[in-house]
Amino acid sequence: MNLLSQRGLLAIAAVVDVALHARPSPVAAKALAARHELPPRHLETLLQTLVRANILKGVRGPRGGYELARERRRISVGEIVRAALSEGGGADKPRSPLVGAVIEPLVAGASDAFLHALDGITVDELCKRAEAQAVFGSMDVKSDFTI
Repeated sequence: MNLLSQRGLLAIAAVVDVALHARPSPVAAKALAARHELPPRHLETLLQTLVRANILKGVRGPRGGYELARERRRISVGEIVRAALSEGGGADKPRSPLVGAVIEPLVAGASDAFLHALDGITVDELCKRAEAQAVFGSMDVKSDFTI
């Protein structure tokens, strides 16, 4: 069973993909969407959410796209998930005293513990695993971040 929403999983995948492919030039949303077999419009709102959260940086122009806003070792998976879910919208909450008084507080505590665990995982760790498993084939070693 997976506790993350599709939006959360996609946000993590997008950030790791950008971390792996953004050198020497930014990653175009179209290329990113193609690698993950998604329509570009579906991904664009999520990428903008990640830009607003200072996880990604948007680069304008004909060779524009997305790159990391910070070093990949300074971006946690928990931070990505929080950003993705902050603007994801949601279903109406049930109006039940049982849900509000008992279930919701317990689930919130478990969610906090889960996000705390995700805070211990960095984009750098995921990139190293992806490179070790050659997820995108053989890749040249790229620099992590430039100022």
